[in-house]
Amino acid sequence: MTSPKKRVLFVSSEMTPFLNESPVSTIARFLPQAIQEKDNEVRVLVPRFGVINERRNKLHEVVRLSGINISIDDKDNPLTIKVASIPEARMQVYFLDNEDYYHRKFLFSDEQDKAFDDNDERVIFFCKGVLETVKKLGWSPDIIHCQGWMTSLIPIYLKTLYKDEPVFKNAKIVYSVFENEISTELGKDFARKASLNEIEDKYLETFAKGDSRSMQLGGIQSADAIVDCTSKMDADCVKLAKNKPHMVHEADNLGDKYMAFYDQLIASSK
Repeated sequence: MTSPKKRVLFVSSEMTPFLNESPVSTIARFLPQAIQEKDNEVRVLVPRFGVINERRNKLHEVVRLSGINISIDDKDNPLTIKVASIPEARMQVYFLDNEDYYHRKFLFSDEQDKAFDDNDERVIFFCKGVLETVKKLGWSPDIIHCQGWMTSLIPIYLKTLYKDEPVFKNAKIVYSVFENEISTELGKDFARKASLNEIEDKYLETFAKGDSRSMQLGGIQSADAIVDCTSKMDADCVKLAKNKPHMVHEADNLGDKYMAFYDQLIASSK
């Protein structure tokens, strides 16, 4: 029996062919295609890092989505949405852009491997920008699948800031955990900034250290279900994930396995 068509939002920090291959970028490329080929409606959102060549990848601005500003510490940061296609997959990808945060020759560290001082704000901008973009699209997802540490604020934002937004009313949140994604800390001020002056401190305590483990724990804590994409998940992450529906990522039969997982998650809430 074929399951009803679903709307699935994929959010990731990386995606091939726009960035080099990694566990995150490879899954971000092929999983949405597999789900789309199962006759579902898919949207993919990623950051528009400066190393992504706009001309070669034929990115262009989506004018109808202009006018969004993301405020962090009372500073308004304009969000520009661009789009490109992956022709062989017949799939569009939305890129979240901001000149101050993302127009750099490196992703998270400079040529001396020194982490950018504003990585914390770059993460916050992306996570809130994703949700504001979906609101402006007026597109209500059944599943929001967050992949990797840079997306880890999205589950808590959905459970707090956006809990009354009609567009997210029926969405189930899946969070994929990867191994050793970030080697630098985002700073002890990360949780305060991430609150956006609206979320109570208690909801962001898990993120306090701003390191890889904290980000993973925070993403797991507020998600509805977990995907294990690493054989070396932190013991506390394993313990937290065991209390939620979870699956282990396998590269074979992506569409069938993930759709069964999504179907189970949606059915369990009815």
